[in-house]
Amino acid sequence: MKWTVRILQGLLAIGFLLFGFMKVSANPMQVDAFTNVYGYGTGFMYVVGIVEIISAIGLVIGFWKKNLVAVFSGILTVVMAGAVFTHLIAGQGFGVAMMPFILLILAIIVFVGHRKIMKTTKTV
Repeated sequence: MKWTVRILQGLLAIGFLLFGFMKVSANPMQVDAFTNVYGYGTGFMYVVGIVEIISAIGLVIGFWKKNLVAVFSGILTVVMAGAVFTHLIAGQGFGVAMMPFILLILAIIVFVGHRKIMKTTKTV
């Protein structure tokens, strides 16, 4: 369980560094999606990108500072729930919402798994 959570934690960190960077660097595809498809402004795109990057860095630091993992995987859970909701409300269907849904599940697994690991380590 411990290694599964750590591997997923690392994969989420890498993924969200990339996804966040795409938003913060104003990737034309992201700008178009946020402004024309979802109806959000570019300001919101930058905020989401910064939150993703900070959360990814928090997950990396969480390899040493264990208490940060639950915080940042929890934040990514909320962000991905919002992404799934946004895709569905925009009428893109569950096919497009599948990627954020998978990331949502992975963030939940890291959140819950890490809490179980921490609880087990404290009682031993």
